[in-house]
Amino acid sequence: MTLQQLRYAIEIANSGSMNEAAKRLFVSQPSLSNAIKELESELGITIFERNNRGISISAEGMEFLGYARQIIEQTEFMENRYTGKKRSPIYFSVSTQHYAFVTDAFVKLMKESKVQEYNFSLREKQTYEIIEDVRTLRSDIGILYINESNYKIMNKLFSDGNLKFTPLFNTNPHVYVRAGHVLAAKEWITAEDIHPYPYITFEQGDNNSLHFSEEMLSFTQIEKNIKVTDRATLTHLLLGSDSYTVGTGIMASEVDDAGLITIPFDSKEVFSVGWIAHKDRKPSEIMSTYIDILNDLVSGNVFELESFLL
Repeated sequence: MTLQQLRYAIEIANSGSMNEAAKRLFVSQPSLSNAIKELESELGITIFERNNRGISISAEGMEFLGYARQIIEQTEFMENRYTGKKRSPIYFSVSTQHYAFVTDAFVKLMKESKVQEYNFSLREKQTYEIIEDVRTLRSDIGILYINESNYKIMNKLFSDGNLKFTPLFNTNPHVYVRAGHVLAAKEWITAEDIHPYPYITFEQGDNNSLHFSEEMLSFTQIEKNIKVTDRATLTHLLLGSDSYTVGTGIMASEVDDAGLITIPFDSKEVFSVGWIAHKDRKPSEIMSTYIDILNDLVSGNVFELESFLL
């Protein structure tokens, strides 16, 4: 087993594709594939499962990659410390529900990062895809919420994927509308208030289940519903119509002055927004920094922790 083989395996996991990894590593795909097969043969495990749709990381592979990353990180630290050799790019990836504060934290991370070379990824994904990204080590962390309605199925998915959920903050649902909306002057909003208006929600694809809904409220009878896939479209629709959506109540820096406001919804239900990470993966320095930034950004949004989160 060589350090080069470990680097190859890590790059394949990061890119999610043997072909893409070969391009990044400047080696041929057959050479890369043979190196991994030799490594798997020597260790007696299957790291990557191959099928007609590409590759996926096996359960043994996820454990192995956790150790491999630690070895490579320590090796590069020693090389930098004693030989002055330049470290390879720092990789860090986040998969998240469509939260603007996550982007704000990412911007701050970019500004504060002192590494000379990095390869960051920020993916706004559907809920089930977030869990899969972290489970398969495509992303370092995933950011989503759990509540009393979905915690059983979510905790089972976390457990099956060997993932740990860590709360960032707890909040009650808030309604997002444009500043000129007829409901904008209200201190609280009820289901009866918003019933006549279009409800904008994020599409969840094949896993279109209430358990995976990003919106913190689901209504049994919705006469006007609009599905979107990205946050920019949602913002434009909110600004240009009397539609609404439901979220954490935290406004993004780029839309604070754009004409959107948030109003508390008349509900006592508490939602815990947090991050998930693989239990066998030791947090990197860049990951720890990002989590600290997230905690700083949301530090004012703390409510009583519900028992289902314990």
